[in-house]
Amino acid sequence: MNSTGQFETVLTETVGATRWIVLNRPRVHNAMNSLCIRECRAALADAANDAAVRNIVFAGAGDKAFTAGADISELKDLRPESVLLYNRQWLNLFRDIETCRKPVIAAVKGWATGGGTELSLACDFVLCADDAQFGLAEINIGVIPGAGAVVRLTRWVGRLKAKEIVMLGRFIGGEEAVSLHLANQCVGAAELRETVQRFADELGRKAPLALAAAKASINVGADPGFDAGLEYELQEFVRLFHSHDQQEGMRAFLEKRSPDYQGR
Repeated sequence: MNSTGQFETVLTETVGATRWIVLNRPRVHNAMNSLCIRECRAALADAANDAAVRNIVFAGAGDKAFTAGADISELKDLRPESVLLYNRQWLNLFRDIETCRKPVIAAVKGWATGGGTELSLACDFVLCADDAQFGLAEINIGVIPGAGAVVRLTRWVGRLKAKEIVMLGRFIGGEEAVSLHLANQCVGAAELRETVQRFADELGRKAPLALAAAKASINVGADPGFDAGLEYELQEFVRLFHSHDQQEGMRAFLEKRSPDYQGR
């Protein structure tokens, strides 16, 4: 195993032909700020351009979280113009994952809410621990997912279930995630890394060009109107940053109190 310390918020390790990209902000449940997003994109590009790497895994440091998603302390005071630019960073990261010519696996344990679920939805495979907690709970802080999750989720689970997940904002455990087709496999937390590595090793024995062609063909064939859907979701997200309820929801979250929504 080789590891590098070239990033502040991300650790990278190479195990055989697998590049692990580990989100390394465990004190905040690996919440992703702008620096972390940029470093994830750079680490992904490094792996994509390394001929010795056959596949890529995203994981979270520590035992409590894959990633809790966006760092709300960075997001709460942004105005619509700023949040548009901010969220395009997320869209760009997820597009990098989807257009990468190598398989990308999410190794999910603990909290994977908000942007954590968004990240997993962009990956080609999701293997999770039985303590995983997926969820798109942005409705509870006065917004919606704004980096493609609404569109991706609807493709994965259908319109009725997507509305339930997004509009109720409830959490989804690892076993349920498999039943909803949000994850390929659920195993005990202690087994997750070994299980993911075995899965990655099996992928690594397949023909790389054929894997790339299969990934691209499936992604393109799933929905030819995908890009338009992503842009529509982003614009709806940005519009919410004109509202009192967005400010109230995010402040209440950080202050650990119940929000007082007023519909304005």
